[in-house]
Amino acid sequence: QDQLAESGGGLVQPGESLTLSCVASRFSINAYTMRWYRQAPGKERELVAGISSAGEGRNTYYADSVKGRFTISRDNAKDTVYLQMNSLKPEDTAVYRCNAARGGGQYWGRGTQVTVAS
Repeated sequence: QDQLAESGGGLVQPGESLTLSCVASRFSINAYTMRWYRQAPGKERELVAGISSAGEGRNTYYADSVKGRFTISRDNAKDTVYLQMNSLKPEDTAVYRCNAARGGGQYWGRGTQVTVAS
């Protein structure tokens, strides 16, 4: 059914940490660029972080709003990409979605809710 499945979201206090996972089903992520997006109610979808394939150097990208706080990583053997989120702020509250893309196509997960509130 779903090619990507996110997990790890939840409700946390400001300043706490959370790790999101995205697992691919029925395909290997090895050759894909993996990205995390987020969207809060009433706001545009935002690219949070990305990581290229091992063959392309595992280059990473971070939005300015999360730089220094979030870390994206991948475990190709597990077909999984992670987003380590530290020092969470209320403005990080959003639905986080995983994306896998390469020449020829892309896949999306359905998202996992992250809520940061006191």
